[in-house]
Amino acid sequence: MSLVSSQEAIGKLIPQQPPFVLVDTLIEYADDHLVSGFKIPKEHVLVNRDGFLTEAGVIEHFAQTIALHQGYDYFLRGEDPPVGYIGSIKDFEIIRLPRAGDELRTSLLILQRLFGVTLVRGEVKLHEQIIATGEMRTVIAKDLE
Repeated sequence: MSLVSSQEAIGKLIPQQPPFVLVDTLIEYADDHLVSGFKIPKEHVLVNRDGFLTEAGVIEHFAQTIALHQGYDYFLRGEDPPVGYIGSIKDFEIIRLPRAGDELRTSLLILQRLFGVTLVRGEVKLHEQIIATGEMRTVIAKDLE
């Protein structure tokens, strides 16, 4: 069961818009974690000629999963989703690239949130196999103003 799975609803929770959206389902949410899903469309801008989601696509999917957590958190408080940026990436390993048509499941654990900076550890799975892991820090832009 999904908490949010329509493109329209996802579009209200993250700042990214088509054709650059890389999350399509909010599966699980809590204050300190989130599980997202993404079925990779064949025609996505970050799918290469060989039919694989690029490394940049995997990293951006991970970052948009963080944005989805933040956006849903803001939604629950009755606020618009924030715009943020990737601040740093640490120990990020892509074990294999997924293909168009594959469905990703990404789990994040929030390690720290302070002054608009969020640090997470997570893993991207395909058919219950981990295909990418790492840590990422994001920064909410409005908190920098």
